[in-house]
Amino acid sequence: MCGADGTRPGEQKDDCPWHRFESIIKRLRGPDGCPWDKQQTYQSLRPFVLEEAYEVVQAASEQDADKLREELGDLMLQVGLYAEIAEEKEHFTLADVIDGISDKLVRRHPHVFGDRKADTPEQVEELWAEIKRNERGKSPCRSEMDRVAQGQPALMRAQQQQAIAAQVGFDWPDVRGVFEKLAEEISELREAWSRDDQAQIEAEIGDLLFACVNLARWLGVDAEVALTRTIDKFSRRFRLMEAYLEQYHLTIKEVAMDTLDELWEKAKDRENRKG
Repeated sequence: MCGADGTRPGEQKDDCPWHRFESIIKRLRGPDGCPWDKQQTYQSLRPFVLEEAYEVVQAASEQDADKLREELGDLMLQVGLYAEIAEEKEHFTLADVIDGISDKLVRRHPHVFGDRKADTPEQVEELWAEIKRNERGKSPCRSEMDRVAQGQPALMRAQQQQAIAAQVGFDWPDVRGVFEKLAEEISELREAWSRDDQAQIEAEIGDLLFACVNLARWLGVDAEVALTRTIDKFSRRFRLMEAYLEQYHLTIKEVAMDTLDELWEKAKDRENRKG
């Protein structure tokens, strides 16, 4: 980390943004700091980390550079708070975090910082998998699936599990098998529905979603990003329907389904023209 230059935290930028950032975090957590920041713990910050990470993804999806810069800063705040809490507990420091990721980047890029060769993204992925397996040989990890963090959203976790399975050869020979599996899961879901077997319906819904994620992986699509975009699209079109109805002092609940279908198509057409 950089040395101090005598400025008070937050007053002005010095030659080392990292030092200013760390000083501000320490001030927030200090005796005369912010009551909210001072009460945060490893556990209490968890929802904020997830929220800020999603907002980074949203800004990147929108290709809004100003918003992305701001959201990355908000995410860094969570990193800074975690590191400061850890330093207070004498677990590690922000410098340890930065040194750790720097060491890992060098270690996992021997094709850049060493004498290994990897000329394509696919070769890089194979090299990373090899290095990570060697690293796990020194840790208590007992399964390939231990590489996937359980606290992630379900779609992300599913896609990572499937990618790991594919790396060790447990995968379909081509995408046609995935399409067939998808059709099979839909058929099994229909069967469970016809029997009104609620437990089995839930299980088959899970299998169907898992198969959809696998198809996304095969087609080079991030399932979490794809679903997020669809959710956003649905929200925009629904809001347009509400806006149309508001012109006539009506709400969604007050009109028939065929009218809603017409308004939905109108919203789609408007969005397609803008796009």
